[in-house]
Amino acid sequence: MRNDTRLSRMLHVLIHMGRHEERATSETIAQMLGTNPVVVRRTLGLLKEKGYVRSEKGHQGGWSLGKPLSEITLLDIHNALSTPSIFAIGLSTDHPECLVEQAVNAALTDAFEQAQALLLKRLGKVTLAQLAEDFDERYRVAMLP
Repeated sequence: MRNDTRLSRMLHVLIHMGRHEERATSETIAQMLGTNPVVVRRTLGLLKEKGYVRSEKGHQGGWSLGKPLSEITLLDIHNALSTPSIFAIGLSTDHPECLVEQAVNAALTDAFEQAQALLLKRLGKVTLAQLAEDFDERYRVAMLP
């Protein structure tokens, strides 16, 4: 099963947008991500609905941030992308009458719910500005002689 990389890819795009004053076209973003411009427009459209990005049509058009990076959390973007579940692990429901399956599913469900709550809480505490600062520090260290 393929991992859903939309969150990390969109965070990447948004931080680049925060670093550049000019608008980014769907074609430019698609080239950076190695995908199709239609996929970029569809995905950024979800973020536009929530006000995190905006778009302008025409010759000087493209995508830009709708809010400062300091006002956007990882959780905001996760929620805007409508990601169905953090975990791709599923429960077995082949034998719902089996007491062993019931016990296993109850334990897994509890563990998944606790882990998801913890992860979502953490995502809500991290802003895109913090990621951009981390990038700045990594860049500074990488450029040292």
